[in-house]
Amino acid sequence: MAGDDAGGARRGDADERDPDADEPKTVADELDAVAVELYALRPEEFTAARNARAQAAPRALGARIRTLRKPAASAWAVDLLAREGLLTDVLELAAALREAQDDLDAKELQRLGRERRALVQALARRSVALAAERGVTLSGAARDDVAATITAALLDPRAGAAVATARLIRPLEATGVDPVDLSEAVGGSIPGVPDAPARPARTTDDLAARRARKAAEQAVRAAERGASEAERELTRAEALLAAATEREAHLAERLDELRAQLARLEKDARVAADAREAAVDARVAAAERAGDARRALETARDALPRD
Repeated sequence: MAGDDAGGARRGDADERDPDADEPKTVADELDAVAVELYALRPEEFTAARNARAQAAPRALGARIRTLRKPAASAWAVDLLAREGLLTDVLELAAALREAQDDLDAKELQRLGRERRALVQALARRSVALAAERGVTLSGAARDDVAATITAALLDPRAGAAVATARLIRPLEATGVDPVDLSEAVGGSIPGVPDAPARPARTTDDLAARRARKAAEQAVRAAERGASEAERELTRAEALLAAATEREAHLAERLDELRAQLARLEKDARVAADAREAAVDARVAAAERAGDARRALETARDALPRD
């Protein structure tokens, strides 16, 4: 009995230290199986179903079931893809990408990059449709998280293994530099991925460094937004400049035509003025001749004999 009491105490200590430590593997397997069923439900149905399963399960398993967290809508939508078997192409493409990277095949990497982007977009659209079929509408931000999670599964084999469980709790994100953070990302275990080691105690320096990094990341995002807006403004300014330059050239050409026309009109006006002056002179001469002729006529009439 004393031995049993000691064994019970040891088991109690293990439970207090870490729920995953020293427990029978069958409990972890059973937890994964229950998690798969629970995460197949719509997010709003999860909590009540989890509590019911925990209540009905043996004590050790029930305690573990109660630790399962409600999935984010984006993670649940990715789980739908995994259950439908639609992530096979993702994992195959991920392997091809890693092989091309190992071979330093730039051309193949470029082709696979295009294929990756097309596949991510297609699967993101499919996840939206699967969610809608189950009465769940994904927001724009959730759709972005779905695409980011699929991309992370392509770039990081550990993330791919997490996504393949169909027990994802939160979306994943790949930085392209550091491994994808899988902490508290999956309900249950991730086959082939060991549990993360215990984190060391956080010091004030660690906290300051994290805050500095977060501030730097926010500054980068703000700078990226500023750069994007500046590029858009530059594009608009260049379009306005092109339109103004084209109009200026058109008006200059029209002005040249009008100046040439004015020169012709001025020449024609001078010719007309000269013709008018000549006509005036001719009229004066004709008037003088007419006057002489009238006077001669009167003289001739006066010279006629009178009866």
